[in-house]
Amino acid sequence: MTHFSATENTALATAVQLTDAERQPCEVWTRVMGYHRPVASFNTGKQGEHNERQFFAEPGRAC
Repeated sequence: MTHFSATENTALATAVQLTDAERQPCEVWTRVMGYHRPVASFNTGKQGEHNERQFFAEPGRAC
């Protein structure tokens, strides 16, 4: 197991720069009607509903 110091870790993170062409889209899945499905397979209306969702944060609790 290797151990990186904070400066080495930061240097590695800044050394890797990807262009938009090199990036891959992130596939988001969500639970619908008791099973999981990728959001990309939703119809236009359901994708719009998914984008409007708000996350619940209980007051006084850390997320």
